[in-house]
Amino acid sequence: MALIKSPEQIEKIKRSARILAFTLRTLQRAAGVGINLLELEELARKKIENAGGRPAFLGYLPDGAKRPFPFALCISLNDTIVHGQPHNYALQNGDLLKLDLGINWHGGISDAALTVPIGRITEQEKKLIRTTREALYAGIKAARPRNTLGDIGYAIEKTVRRAGFAVVNGLTGHGVGIDIHEEPAVYNFGEPREGMELRPGMVLALEPMTAMGGPKIQRKSDDSYATLDGSKSAHFEHTILITKGRPAILTR
Repeated sequence: MALIKSPEQIEKIKRSARILAFTLRTLQRAAGVGINLLELEELARKKIENAGGRPAFLGYLPDGAKRPFPFALCISLNDTIVHGQPHNYALQNGDLLKLDLGINWHGGISDAALTVPIGRITEQEKKLIRTTREALYAGIKAARPRNTLGDIGYAIEKTVRRAGFAVVNGLTGHGVGIDIHEEPAVYNFGEPREGMELRPGMVLALEPMTAMGGPKIQRKSDDSYATLDGSKSAHFEHTILITKGRPAILTR
């Protein structure tokens, strides 16, 4: 898969990203105490279809998964970090809801995620959400030409550790645009000036995933990933385009 996307490919990815951003905002507003996860799945499909896109996750088989993903929307609650499936559950006060969505618009694919607090949450949980969002933007700020993937990972990890939280093991960002998951892997840790050099035309999905407890994770029977110690987690993600100057956040 080409690391540098053509102008035509980038335009399709941008269209996809606009649909994604609108859909995620709609889901974020809809989420609240008493809302069923299956309602959010239905709403996501409706908004994507009305905008002329297709759910990129529906039917996708990630590496190592037992079966294709059967939904449009990844919904992960509390200690579940990513790849959770919508099910018959009404959101409760204190839940940390992770919404992760991919959109395909005529072959252009984007990917983004956010964490939504449901009802009243603790101050430490608020700090976890705030820190994870800040870590994403720290990584984006480092995503400039002639910087490296190590610069991105270093910025993310430094932000998370400084706040007293953990970057979870084994889960990364990635290239995106033509397929959902492309090279390169974008780690949420690293050393400055190490790793692949960034070049204009690269499209990357940056996604810090954090935990209030330790960094170890476990794979569940539905192919989702959760913290091993049961601590709550947070996840934010944007699809970005490396340009000659500041990176462009396509899914803003």
